[in-house]
Amino acid sequence: MAAAPGATPDSAPAAGAGEVEGERVKPFTPEKAKEIIMSLQQPAIFCNMAFDWPAHHWTAKHLSEVLHDKQIRFRMGMKRTDTVPQFETTCAYVEATLEEFLTWNCNQSTTSGPFRDYDHSKFWAYADYKYFISLFDDKTDIFQDVIWSDFGFPGRNGRESTLWIGSMGAHTPCHLDSYGCNLVFQVQGRKRWHLFPPEDTPFLYPTRIPYEESSVFSKINVVNPDLQRFPQFCKARRYMVTLKPGQVLFVPRHWWHYVESIDPVTVSINSWIELEEDHQTRVEEAITRMLVCALKTAEDPHNTRAWLNPTEVEETSHEVNCHYLNRAVSALFDYRTSKVVEIQALRTNRDDMKKEGLNVHHRMEVEQMDDQDLLLGTIKQEAASPFGPDLVPVILSSEELPSERRGIFEGDGKDFVGKDGEHPGKLHCTKRQRMMSKNEDVVAEQTASDSSMAPSQTFISTDDLLDCLVNPQVTRIVAQLLIKGRSLWS
Repeated sequence: MAAAPGATPDSAPAAGAGEVEGERVKPFTPEKAKEIIMSLQQPAIFCNMAFDWPAHHWTAKHLSEVLHDKQIRFRMGMKRTDTVPQFETTCAYVEATLEEFLTWNCNQSTTSGPFRDYDHSKFWAYADYKYFISLFDDKTDIFQDVIWSDFGFPGRNGRESTLWIGSMGAHTPCHLDSYGCNLVFQVQGRKRWHLFPPEDTPFLYPTRIPYEESSVFSKINVVNPDLQRFPQFCKARRYMVTLKPGQVLFVPRHWWHYVESIDPVTVSINSWIELEEDHQTRVEEAITRMLVCALKTAEDPHNTRAWLNPTEVEETSHEVNCHYLNRAVSALFDYRTSKVVEIQALRTNRDDMKKEGLNVHHRMEVEQMDDQDLLLGTIKQEAASPFGPDLVPVILSSEELPSERRGIFEGDGKDFVGKDGEHPGKLHCTKRQRMMSKNEDVVAEQTASDSSMAPSQTFISTDDLLDCLVNPQVTRIVAQLLIKGRSLWS
């Protein structure tokens, strides 16, 4: 990562922070780290925050010794540079141990074993989305090796984490995560992240096929886009960063990302942090699930593999999906009720404090604490940028992608994080300035561009209909109407 001077995992830490290991000091206290995460609306790299984590030493070789003969599912993809994304529904899968993966990955001839049908020069392998709780089911003590509490989330460790192990070229198709924000700890090797802000969603041509709860995919291979088919993509703003070992990437809510391994072996650990907005998002996801499953099952009841992501193992019957939707709506109302009770309790405490004869100055502080705290927090965020050697913003890329010129396996591994202050755009707390009406115009333009194809290509498929019905903007409106209607019924 070409960051601000000194912004490397081994650089000297900033003075004045609170966590100490010998002479090394962590640049942010847990409280400050959480404050940054909860207010920042732009991807950023935390440095020097995980140097004392036991998981810092979790190389693939070390994990192969820990897991011994544990069978792990690897997704097999082709090292190619065409314009079609390699979705998980189109990949092959192999059950193998980490030792077998490492042997294959070292280019050793494998005429037997699980990887025998996959030429290393033509394929990559990716053990992705491996939940610790399943992977280390008989070694739960290892959960403590991951210390997300350093970022202000007490008790969060490996139990709430997933592991990712891949060979060079292994990647995740461009998508956004519906729930929460994301913290990613890079352990071994480097990964290149391509990120796009939520406001650019219409330019990413969102789709829910393949269907996976909590993931909205892009139809575009963002490292080799087909601009004739997806002309609006040229308007998307690409942020890029190469994540190095020891660093932690913060990905804000609903930022699109495409992630590729650019070293022979990569190991990453991530955790999705829950947010208040997730309560309504679960209703939106339940609506999406019901519509996708109903239409796709009606189209072909016996071929769910073609549209249902391999990560989805739950039953997709209409009865189950109805139950899921009702639970999501009920949970949202329960959450809102609890917030009302919490606010009422705060007001009661405030009134009690008044009765105890607080001085006038203190009384004014108590009465206005909610609005004042919010306002002061905003002012502080705008007045003092949190960025520096230990928190590096991921900025807009102005360079042509090596992958777009020559293909991802001919790139030079160049880092794409700029120095603080070098880009003319704002480097922190990106403002969502685009109006919804403008996004709706873009959706209309996108539809028009799709419909300008040759007559033989204008047949409207079930997937085309679903792209409209479960477009994130549409499901948000439907969820709001459903919630409003439920409120009136109550």
